Amino acid sequence: MLTFVEFPADVELLSTGELRMPFSDAVKYCILGISILLLLVALAILIWQIFRCFSETHTSYPHQDTVNTDLLYSEEKPSGAENYASPPSTKVVDVRDEARRLTRCLSRASFPSEQNYAESDMREHQTINRVHGSLRFSVYYDQLQAFLVVTVLQVEGLVGSSQTSGLQPFVKIRLMWAGSEGTELESQEGQATPSVLWTVLQEWRTRVVKGSCNPLYGDQFSCILQDNKDMINHITLRMEVRNFDKFSRHMVLGEVRVPLGKMNISFPLELQEDLQIPQKDLVGEVLLTLKYLPTSQRLEVGLLKVRTAIAEPSSDAVMHARISIQCNQSKLRYQKTSAVHRCPVTVFNEVLMFSLPDVPLEQCKILVSMYETQSTGRSNKCLLGQLSVGKDRSSEDEHWTLMVRSVRQPVAKWHGLLL
Repeated sequence: MLTFVEFPADVELLSTGELRMPFSDAVKYCILGISILLLLVALAILIWQIFRCFSETHTSYPHQDTVNTDLLYSEEKPSGAENYASPPSTKVVDVRDEARRLTRCLSRASFPSEQNYAESDMREHQTINRVHGSLRFSVYYDQLQAFLVVTVLQVEGLVGSSQTSGLQPFVKIRLMWAGSEGTELESQEGQATPSVLWTVLQEWRTRVVKGSCNPLYGDQFSCILQDNKDMINHITLRMEVRNFDKFSRHMVLGEVRVPLGKMNISFPLELQEDLQIPQKDLVGEVLLTLKYLPTSQRLEVGLLKVRTAIAEPSSDAVMHARISIQCNQSKLRYQKTSAVHRCPVTVFNEVLMFSLPDVPLEQCKILVSMYETQSTGRSNKCLLGQLSVGKDRSSEDEHWTLMVRSVRQPVAKWHGLLL
């Protein structure tokens, strides 16, 4: 039999509401001391971290100034005291120019597939200070049948260089006809461009001879001209000696121009002419509009009209333009216009928009290439001419200057199409 005994609670403890821990005073003081010690350690760590942060921020620049001061006055300090160690020799070099050069090299080598056409354009536009060699050929024109025969015999005296190592020469022939007269245009070099518009009647090329500075050809080309007695007087035979490249970046080694109207070619006439510095011919005029949007970093290029000379009108001939932007010597993705039937004045009225990278506008250039194709059948496109608008090291195009001054406003101007 269990019995429960009830003890009365302490009335004083219940009334005051105090709760006493079952520890001695010594244990309580130890816990309080450990808590205060941990708080002091945390505060010390916080203060050390704050001091470290401020000391690193403020001592980096004075340290740099001290080094520069020592470098500036290192030559003026006396060197007679041998007991003191001399400071290490330090050389300050400005590597900004070297960094820019390496950036240009990397930008050229980073996109080899996209630069095939850009390199081709630059190769054709580059100037040759000295030309070596001569071209031997023959020309014959049958007046009764209006039959023209051109035979390329041999190229002699070519000189290889670092850019033309392993010569693979071939000859490209263009039959140029002087058509209508164009307006007075100025080239980017500040020189007046000839006002006569030329057109290509025929275009041929010889076979490639590998590894020879005196290649023999013997290739013969012929065509029938229009039944016009005065037409032969306006035809110039333009023959370019080029070095073959598998990426279509054929370098022009020199050229020969022969005006057929000034020669008696009623019988086969064999000639040998020295190669001259290649020149460009004005083959058309292009009306472009440019508008720069600095906020969105975009450039609008509008192709309005193209004026060319046509010797033989064809209903199947269509032409289109390929426009690209070159920034910091790297070419952006090009854009094409729609194909339009070719006529003496071809109207496009198309605007193409390009997003520019984060580079200065002065390092950008616009490249426009005009091509002709046939609407029926599959045939290779033929290059009609090219032009570029931008700022070079020596000169700046007037249209480019007007575009920079007239921000967010389209500016139109005629440009010469060169070939």
